[in-house]
Order: sequence, then C-alpha cells, then structure tokens
Amino acid sequence: MMKNTAEFIEWKGIECIRLSAGGYTAMIAPGIGSNVLRLRDEENGIEFFRWDENNTPESIRASAEVWGLPTLYLPNRFADGVLRTSDAVYQLPVNEKAPYHNHIHGFLHKREHTVIAHTANETAAWLRTAYVYNENDPFFQYFPLPFTVEFLFMLSEYGLEYKVSIINQSLKKLPVSFATHTTIAAPFVEGAKEEDIRLKAPVTEKWTLNSRCLPTGEILPLDDYDMGYVNGSFCPVKQVVDNDMYTGGRQELEGKRFRGVIMTDAASGKGIGYEVSEGYQFWIFWNDRGEKHYFCPEPMTAMIDAPNLDMPAEKTGYRELSSGEIFHMAQHFFTILPDA
Repeated sequence: MMKNTAEFIEWKGIECIRLSAGGYTAMIAPGIGSNVLRLRDEENGIEFFRWDENNTPESIRASAEVWGLPTLYLPNRFADGVLRTSDAVYQLPVNEKAPYHNHIHGFLHKREHTVIAHTANETAAWLRTAYVYNENDPFFQYFPLPFTVEFLFMLSEYGLEYKVSIINQSLKKLPVSFATHTTIAAPFVEGAKEEDIRLKAPVTEKWTLNSRCLPTGEILPLDDYDMGYVNGSFCPVKQVVDNDMYTGGRQELEGKRFRGVIMTDAASGKGIGYEVSEGYQFWIFWNDRGEKHYFCPEPMTAMIDAPNLDMPAEKTGYRELSSGEIFHMAQHFFTILPDA
C-alpha cells in the first residue's frame, strides 16, 4: 500500500501543496486563491479539472476563473456593481465591460492565502488554508466588511472533500454568496472522446437571463433541452452552453439520494461524482463556447444579483451573517466506476 503524503512542492516558481492518498493526487496553490489546480485519479486515469502541462502560474493568475477549482466570493454578477444589504449599500468596481456593465466574481480566488497546516496519516491527507480579509486588501475600499475564510481539503480513497467556512468579523451584516467556477476536463478519462461525455444534473426550474446575464425574474418549467440535464443525455461540450441557470435539487446515485451532478464517459462507463452541501441551491452551466476542452458545472449558494432582486431570500438563496456568525459549505469529488 502506498503511503499517504501531504508535502510542499514548487511548481514553476510557486509553492503548492501536493496531497496523495487513496489512489488520488491533488495539487493546491494557496498563492492563487487556494485553487485545486489539479485532481487526478492515478489508478483509473481520470483527470478531474482542466489542466495543461505547459501552463504557467502567470497565465492562471490572469484568468483564475477558468483553471482548476477556483472559489468565488461574491460570484457571478451584480448589476452596475451595486450590492444592497439590509443595512448598507456598496458600490463595487464594474469589471465587466459593456454591454454587461456588472461587477463579476469578486476577489477571493485571486488572493494569496495562508497555509495553516498540512498532514497525512494511514487513511487521508489534509491541507488547511485561510484568508483574512481586512483593510490591507485593496478591495476593502469598496467593501469594508472584515471576515476570515478557512478552507479544508481532505484526500482519501473516497476522493477529495472540500470544505469552506466564512466568519463575519464586521459589526455590519455580511452578504453570503459563494460559488466554485468548477472546470471539468474534456475529456476527463484518458484516451476518451469529448463527444462521449454526458452530464446529469438534478435541475428543477430554469431562470431566464437578459442580455447582461442578469435574472429577468421569469422562472420557467423545464423544456426538452433542459430535460437533457435531468435524464443524463446532455453533452456539455462540442456545442455552446452559455449560462444555463437552474434551481437545483436531488437525484439518485447507486440507489441513494444525491445532491450533485454526475459526469460520465459513455464509452468506458467511468465517471465523476460531484456532490455539494445543502447551501448550494443553484447550478449554472457554461463551457466557453464549447471547444476549449473543458466545461463548468458551477454550484452557487445564491442567485445571480440576489441581494438586488425583488424576491424573497428563500427563493434567491441570499443570506446575511450577523457579526461573529459563521457559514459552512462543502463539496466532494470522486470517481464512479462501471459495474463489474
């Protein structure tokens, strides 16, 4: 049996932590937002996330949303950069140009995080990182609400478990909106074809978006196109998937209720299970025009522009933390193998 390990490595000039356990290997870059740059099932030849051996840290930093597993705080879009909470209004920088004119994706995934601890034993390998957001962050001038985010990555024979918590250290209300811009490799099985990928997602209703990719307020029942997600016939590449936005639910995996999406290579039967905790109420799907060899099933805790929508919080997923309050989220990635 191979020994499980958690060790510092240098990758092209930046410090990463490499976890090895249970046949899986993960490479995490604290200096690029605690991004899981690579997750691989060595035994079954599965490359979970978008990965390029010729890539560089500089190119990832320049487009941190579309590599690995980037964690976004204040994800997706806020119309005109405005974020209204119950006790304040914040003007965020408009970093998405016309015709959109929104603030998009926040800042957490671009910051240098701190390694708190890393270790391994006979069952798993772990990494803990954190980011303390305060007046030292350049974004603080727009969003002066101190908080701390902590990350836990645990790798074992069950795959990668990923947990995030945020604590409000401000006297004001802290808006909670989290997502991961999850980049799944296409193909993700060695030797497979992209066109054989199928995505199954437990979507329940579709949110319509306008030309600025903001919710119109109209929510529609699922049509034949949407049902491709539900029945698992949907191919998420080789066609344009441009911000398909849904309320999420549950499906079944191996006879058990499962909150997440399932990606399968139809030819080999090998697949990826991607499970999320209850706080992730929505899924949005995107693939960068369909020919970039990856696709993004993105779980979100709140709807796009949620605090600005004229809808109840139980519908939009928006919530706020009081001073000292903590919000927890979790995800789980693992290999699915065909029946013997």
